[in-house]
Amino acid sequence: MSGNPSDPGNSQRRLVAIYPGSFDPLTNGHLDLICRGARLTDHLIVAILRNTHKRPLFSVGERTEMIRKVTASLTNVEIDSFEGLLVNYAARRNANAILRGIRAISDYETELQMALLNRRMRPETETIFLMAAEEYSFISSRMIKEIATLGGDVSQFVPEAVTGYLRTKSSG
Repeated sequence: MSGNPSDPGNSQRRLVAIYPGSFDPLTNGHLDLICRGARLTDHLIVAILRNTHKRPLFSVGERTEMIRKVTASLTNVEIDSFEGLLVNYAARRNANAILRGIRAISDYETELQMALLNRRMRPETETIFLMAAEEYSFISSRMIKEIATLGGDVSQFVPEAVTGYLRTKSSG
């Protein structure tokens, strides 16, 4: 076995992946992908995108706190935030993979285009697609926010800790 870290047969190579998203709020679908991604990688960075063009329901600090609470038992998961190009963030973090979830064909079309662009900009970073678990394939943060702001019960769609944050925001 060679000592070259870029050698695919090198058992010393670590898989460091980034799971990017807005996570506004974190859903059970997101949590499922985090847990599955943590099993597949040596180190998983859940990276909250700071998008100045959107008005999120939760601050980056609140989203970080929510994700930390529900992933506390996953020792190889780190929570961070970033702005700008994902491939630049991946380079700064020495990540060699980007983890993305696919719920439907429409997701795949968009995700494929992004993966190809990312590969062109940073070939050493691969994109790993995970299919959403069937029970979460219809859940989106946008829909959860809408249900919560209209007074609906979202407890079956988000982790318990997130339900409390949503109740607080909706009543405030």
